[in-house]
Amino acid sequence: MSGQATGTFWDHLDILRWAILRSLAVAVVFAVAAFCLKDLLFAVVLAPRSSDFVTFRLMGVEPFSVHLMNTGLTEQFLTHMRVAMYAGVLCAAPYIIYELFRFISPGLYAAERRAAVWVVSSGYVMFMLGTLLNYLLIFPLTVRFLGTYQVSADVDNMLTLQSYIDTLLSMSLIMGIIFELPVVCAILGRLGMVNRRLMSHYRRHAVVAILIVAAIITPTTDVFTLCIVSLPIWLLYEASILLVPSARPSGELKGI
Repeated sequence: MSGQATGTFWDHLDILRWAILRSLAVAVVFAVAAFCLKDLLFAVVLAPRSSDFVTFRLMGVEPFSVHLMNTGLTEQFLTHMRVAMYAGVLCAAPYIIYELFRFISPGLYAAERRAAVWVVSSGYVMFMLGTLLNYLLIFPLTVRFLGTYQVSADVDNMLTLQSYIDTLLSMSLIMGIIFELPVVCAILGRLGMVNRRLMSHYRRHAVVAILIVAAIITPTTDVFTLCIVSLPIWLLYEASILLVPSARPSGELKGI
């Protein structure tokens, strides 16, 4: 271990406090910047609600536009703040991860530090890929289906800004977590809890579970959308099989 790992409990607590404060400061700076760039921020956030979005142009769908409305006096301002804070945390995430890693790294052995770097960096990249996939594909398809669905021509859709933002943020979080599957499986594989033979044996069960999860994420009725959402999750499972060892390892994270 590094010599920096020595010190009293209160010394470590003080170091952690400053790391948290620096992380919060950077997140606030990014959030303020996002708040000031309101037009650009919401041009990106609201883009999937119309057929002009890049995904729909590539798919060649019929023209449509989902109209959003505001029903509360303070709703638009609070939504602006919430989206800016989410954008700030997302942009500041690399620095926050760096600060936390710098705090814990002195107490790790060299092999453990290498494993921690791999886990943290790959976890962040996979979360961002899941968020990006949701924004470019899954959320637009969901908005198009649910925003234009009508039980009768006499009933118009009146969607609120809050419901739109809530759905976008929650689905982004869900897809980000789902994309952590290869990282989690790699860790469990190195700990000896799963192996390639076990995951291959339960592949059919995993496909059924993937279809159920995809159906929950995108509550649409067409098979095409279900397959589009299920495909990347299935590919993640297949990639996870390749990442785990074929036999039961020693149970350590070294060389992950």
